[in-house]
Amino acid sequence: MDSSLIKETEFAAIDRDIWVKLAQKALKGADFDESLTSRTDDNIKIEPLYERKRKAQLTPRKNPAQPWRIVQRIDDPDPARANKQLLEDLENGATGIALVFEGAPNAFGYGLPSTREAVDEVLYGVHLDMIHLRMDVHPRSRACADWFVDYMRPRDVNPKTLSFSLGIDPAATLAGTGRLRMTLAALKASLPQSLSGFFSPDLPGIVLEADGRVYHNAGATEAQELGAMLSIAAGHFRLFEEARQPIVYAAPHLGFALSLDQDQFLSIAKIRALRRLWARLQQVCGSVRPAPAVIHAETSMRMMTKRDPETNILRTTIAAFAGAVGGADSIAILPHTITHGLPDPFARRLARNTQLILADESNLAFVADPGCGSGAVEGLTEALCKAAWKEFQALERDGGILKSLVDGKFQARIVEARNRRAAEYASGKRAIVGTTIFPPKKERPVRVIDAPHMPMPTDGVVHCEPLSFPRIDETFQAAE
Repeated sequence: MDSSLIKETEFAAIDRDIWVKLAQKALKGADFDESLTSRTDDNIKIEPLYERKRKAQLTPRKNPAQPWRIVQRIDDPDPARANKQLLEDLENGATGIALVFEGAPNAFGYGLPSTREAVDEVLYGVHLDMIHLRMDVHPRSRACADWFVDYMRPRDVNPKTLSFSLGIDPAATLAGTGRLRMTLAALKASLPQSLSGFFSPDLPGIVLEADGRVYHNAGATEAQELGAMLSIAAGHFRLFEEARQPIVYAAPHLGFALSLDQDQFLSIAKIRALRRLWARLQQVCGSVRPAPAVIHAETSMRMMTKRDPETNILRTTIAAFAGAVGGADSIAILPHTITHGLPDPFARRLARNTQLILADESNLAFVADPGCGSGAVEGLTEALCKAAWKEFQALERDGGILKSLVDGKFQARIVEARNRRAAEYASGKRAIVGTTIFPPKKERPVRVIDAPHMPMPTDGVVHCEPLSFPRIDETFQAAE
């Protein structure tokens, strides 16, 4: 074959109008919009075709030269067994750990004991300067920060070498448990001063967090989750302004945690939107040099199913892929058997190895922002920014997220969104592989660790209606 034929051959010119005509012909009279477009929970229209966006804004992770942190959850109520799990994860490729304590909204009924002794035991043999350590939001997060310092002090650890997140977010604690241990006035008066030692260039970690996972797993839309995180961050800023402390020093120590589900493009866009929204919030608050967002992403609990749990592996893989492509700084995958109980070593290993394959074999961190310029990703990112800003403004009109939670306003909006979604699954408009479609003919045995369910905290001086966390497969069954 003459190679000049290839050089001289050109593809026929085609534009959107020609494509639409061809698509309509293939639809044979069916409605174009109804057949090929859809809408998100925030009523954002998903087009079948997008044009490339020129001069798009690059939205990479904080340090695009490094891959994301591969984080494993440590949530076993037995500290000795948890330490063994932790060391095994680190020896086999994990680069970070997340300590999940009892009573936390994200513990799903398990979690480490909330004691200093448990922290000492579970971290035994761990070189903190070689990993990323995060402590998930829980009712005793503030005390846990002191435990962390006490653990480091006798070990002569250089703070500048550490990568950590203390996971302090009173709003997530209030939303998930329905209670806080101090009044809102006392919280505002004490928190900035009590944490002032952590806000230092010599201790380059995340102190305060805006955790959106509690809202996502309760049924919030993407915009509601993003809006909540913005309101939390704005609330953190107000604490420091009222304490006459410049927010420019606080901003680098504020981090975010969000959920990723099986909607790949929407999850990619959510991470990118959060980075832009965070930069915008800092500009509005007067920060001259906005600090980049530090984002921890965890796969969604609400998308997990109890029936045919192996299909959860597909969902979590898609979600983790979206987190890597979207630019999350760290990612944790929920093991596929978590709906049946505390995951065993096999399920934990599978969750860890999924990330290792994405990172080391698929090289997803090689490109700083793969979605940059994609018409679909850019369009979703911009639409989510607009919708999330409106949700943020609604929460601010409520008096901030803490006030909205105490008054029950934000919970009501989340439950409304959850019920709408459940109705769509019940009607067949949406489907879950392995549950509503292609269900297994018979149930297979699932192995989990025998561990007690840990109770939620009952003490507190500030109360609200706590969010509940039914999975989607539970909500649509209730709607039937």
